[in-house]
Amino acid sequence: MASAMGAQTPRSQLGTVSQSVAGTRIEVTYRRPVARGRDLFGALVPWGRIWTPSADTAARITISAPIEINGSKLAAGSYSIWAVPDSLSWVVAFNSVPTVFHLRYPEGQDVLRVRATPGHGEHVESLMFAFPMVDADSARLEIRWGTTVVPLSIRATR
Repeated sequence: MASAMGAQTPRSQLGTVSQSVAGTRIEVTYRRPVARGRDLFGALVPWGRIWTPSADTAARITISAPIEINGSKLAAGSYSIWAVPDSLSWVVAFNSVPTVFHLRYPEGQDVLRVRATPGHGEHVESLMFAFPMVDADSARLEIRWGTTVVPLSIRATR
């Protein structure tokens, strides 16, 4: 006989990644949804609609000093991360409300929006943020899920 506890669906696991770039600490905290064989972008996550790369709560980035993301300035602080996926170009938004439920986008509170070109990579079952490249004053932050890779160029500006 199965217990009621055994029948519950597991929640998305908490993930964090942090990186120091030229003395600036960058930390991303998020929940890691699992693909489980589902079609992801353009299906589970519709094209052209705002979405956070997280589950349960919005992804959050905290930076200790100003940085540039894809050439645009972002002040030190904490922000929620949102995206508008599309097959050819994504809009990635940094919102001044850092802690928010993943389905409640705080409209009108974005402090920065940048464009990113998605690419393809090796399959990643659980959504992840990663810093696959770090140099003296720059880094690449990637959002990865399924075979989609969305790169963001970061440069420390202090």
